[in-house]
Amino acid sequence: MNDLNKIEEVANYIVADGKGILAADESNPTCGKRFDSIGVESNEENRRDYREMLFRSEGMKGNIGGVILFDETIRQAAEDGTPLVNVILDQGALPGIKVDQGLKPIGDSEESLTQGLEGLDERLKEYYSLGAKFTKWRAVIKVGDSLPSEEAVTSNMNALAEYAKLVQENNMVPMVEPEVLMDGNHSIDQCFEATSRSLECLFNLLDEKGVNIKATILKPNMVTSGSESQNKATVDEVANQTIRCLKMYVPDDLPGVTFLSGGQSDLDSTAHLDAMNKIGGFSWKLSFSYGRALQQPALKAWMGKKENAALAQEALSHRAHMNRLASEGAWSASLEN
Repeated sequence: MNDLNKIEEVANYIVADGKGILAADESNPTCGKRFDSIGVESNEENRRDYREMLFRSEGMKGNIGGVILFDETIRQAAEDGTPLVNVILDQGALPGIKVDQGLKPIGDSEESLTQGLEGLDERLKEYYSLGAKFTKWRAVIKVGDSLPSEEAVTSNMNALAEYAKLVQENNMVPMVEPEVLMDGNHSIDQCFEATSRSLECLFNLLDEKGVNIKATILKPNMVTSGSESQNKATVDEVANQTIRCLKMYVPDDLPGVTFLSGGQSDLDSTAHLDAMNKIGGFSWKLSFSYGRALQQPALKAWMGKKENAALAQEALSHRAHMNRLASEGAWSASLEN
């Protein structure tokens, strides 16, 4: 890992051999909601204990190539004093950092623009000095009757491209996340259209701004029907439509596409990923960058109790392994038991 001198090498390392990304970059309010669900107080120490437990899981090795951190976490040390960044490196994974600063409404519409370009260069320099090798910025695109608007797509993809350029100038790999939300009752066709528009605009702007695609990772949504849709798309439909959409707009020299789970269940997100890799026929690695879909079983097993740590680590290790198999098209539901 010490010979990863070029950002292209870093990007390829993260997704090598079916490995994916553990997204542990929930903001404190989001982490608070997860802790509320198991009756644990969300304070700095509990958040540290929980994340340290995840990072020390046996199943990180060989299955996880990168971990996205929140600002608080990249500065924290483990209980024994080891910086958490080093705990991650010891597992063969690279530390990354979420650098956007959340959403701001566009005018008085229900759409939003991600903030954080102001002062980003200074923040990136600090994160690099703290050991970050890659970064993440999330744009959010809503689907509805006349949504997404042209303004929401263009302004969000432009911010993603500006961010990506700055990150590469600071010697880190940018992960670009144009998330078309599952929320709503839209059809898979509406999701396909919104995802297509977002990806086409994004890659045009990345190209225009001279971003090195060989040192960039895409973290997109899968093309699914809305979470409240009466007509749920099948696993095969999701897999086929997602690949069709990616092939239309994603350049061949992008190293990896690491999907967000976006509210899918742990098993659905694994099954969809596996189905896509079984279809094949693309040049990029197709892998995962899951938060909840990797962590949920571990969180439920942990319940904030030290004596449950081994069970929780087993749960995370299992999901990490299942998703690595899915990244290689080698998963089946029978392996879950």
